[in-house]
Amino acid sequence: MRNEAGFDSQIERYLEGKAPHLRDVVQGAIKLIEGAVPGAEKTLNPWHIPTYELNGPLFYLDVSTKHVTLGFLRGTSVPDPDGLLEGTGKNLRHVKLRTVADVGAKGLRRLVQAAAKVNRAGPPADRPGRIPSP
Repeated sequence: MRNEAGFDSQIERYLEGKAPHLRDVVQGAIKLIEGAVPGAEKTLNPWHIPTYELNGPLFYLDVSTKHVTLGFLRGTSVPDPDGLLEGTGKNLRHVKLRTVADVGAKGLRRLVQAAAKVNRAGPPADRPGRIPSP
């Protein structure tokens, strides 16, 4: 998304009514992603969920009632030596962030950078440009 202020206002609308501590978690996750993957494009998927793209879909941030899901669109291709990723889908994996402290979990920044490395190597052959709903 080329308009940074526009994206930020859309994020604020997305976070309206969400638990205050989860709003802080989302902001922390955004800082993590943007610090670890400079140049990733901010977008909103068709369901208005904040996403990031870098040579194709990369991450999404979805707020539930008790946690924020940091979704890795190509999670099965990302090395995860700290065992942070959850899920059983064909490609998708995620990390549940319940507190701001979870954003600083050992290995999370490295995991985010590893996902970016996978995307830089090339877009997914079976799902170019498609961002699923979480």
